[in-house]
Amino acid sequence: MYDDILLPFDGSEGAAAALHHTAEIAHWADATIHVLFAADTTRDSVTVVENQVVDALVEEGEEIVDEAAETLRTLGADYETDVVQGNPAPTIVEYADRYGHDLIVMPTHARSGVSRYLVGSVTEKVVRLASVPVLTARMRPDEQLRFPYEDILLPTDGSPGAAHAADHGLDLAAALDATVHALSVVDEPAFGMDVRSTAFAEESEDAATEAVENVESWAETAGVTDVVRHVEHGKPIEKILAAIDEHGIDAVVMGTTGRQGTDRILLGSVAEKTVRSAPVPVITVRREE
Repeated sequence: MYDDILLPFDGSEGAAAALHHTAEIAHWADATIHVLFAADTTRDSVTVVENQVVDALVEEGEEIVDEAAETLRTLGADYETDVVQGNPAPTIVEYADRYGHDLIVMPTHARSGVSRYLVGSVTEKVVRLASVPVLTARMRPDEQLRFPYEDILLPTDGSPGAAHAADHGLDLAAALDATVHALSVVDEPAFGMDVRSTAFAEESEDAATEAVENVESWAETAGVTDVVRHVEHGKPIEKILAAIDEHGIDAVVMGTTGRQGTDRILLGSVAEKTVRSAPVPVITVRREE
């Protein structure tokens, strides 16, 4: 499923938790973890020490990846480390492409429950730009990351982007022998006060039902034996979070664009809101146009 996992690492508390979770995935997949520190060249970090030019961020990065390596040695994981210079988000994305990594794990940093912690962050930018799946793991003191995943949520709106993500999620579920929860939400506010015709409501209901039925059909082909269908009404992000809580979801797999997708990949989308607020790992999968 995964052979080479890229873990951008900055040594923070959230990153340390993601490191352990990544090690669990790597053990299961027999994968190599590539720990990467991206020294931010947009910051002035160069100084002169004893007549030698020293980049303080590079030196800090080398110490950080060495600490990560020590932890991975203790955990018995197969790993490599690297320190590179560049603007972090595009550097991470380009690094994953160059070396053929098939998953990027990005920790997010919650701040006292404030849902906007991800806005403008390196993690958010990597999720938008990466051509390979990105696993984001939000860590707060009262939360834990569980692996192997036993229940995986696949939100779908029937779009090509959702279908592409479902393929990845179903492959993961089949490999883990996990239960798949296929969820489609009829976004009632989208009807508007003046256009809630019976015909339009029925059409939206039919589209949502078809979307989950398609996931169920694909699941059978993928070898997933346990699929639960959910068609809900309301705001998509609220129903996704409710499903995570009500059904003991361990991970969410979803596309970064849906029926309303444009060049502004993820901006303001349901995927963005899920990555920001879900209390479980979210694997976002971008469909190349």
